[in-house]
Amino acid sequence: MRFVCGSLAPALAAMVAIAAIVAGTCGSARADGDAQKGKAAFVGHGCWQCHGFDGQGGETSNGKVIARTPLPLDAFVSFVRNTNGEMPPFKEAIISDAELTDIYAYLQSLPKPKAVSDIPLLNGMRSR
Repeated sequence: MRFVCGSLAPALAAMVAIAAIVAGTCGSARADGDAQKGKAAFVGHGCWQCHGFDGQGGETSNGKVIARTPLPLDAFVSFVRNTNGEMPPFKEAIISDAELTDIYAYLQSLPKPKAVSDIPLLNGMRSR
């Protein structure tokens, strides 16, 4: 198949990659991570420096909250391996699939943040 517009090929490749991730056919990560090992890997690999110890995001990550990420495991692993944004990609030689699976389990184990309405200080500020 030949594309007339050069920009269609990357778009099609991206759609295929997304479909593979959603279908769960991409990556070799397993779904049985260990949250305690994940916390140790998260700290040990310095993820906390940009994302905070509880994945809450921060100034250096432009507020990217990764706790309880809605990404499926394979998409999370794929993002960490192939990101081309502010976060550098982390290849398997740096963080193994097993460690990423554990980090994912840790991030998913974190409690949901409180609703703004449940934080008295913020409610007091809003009423002024």
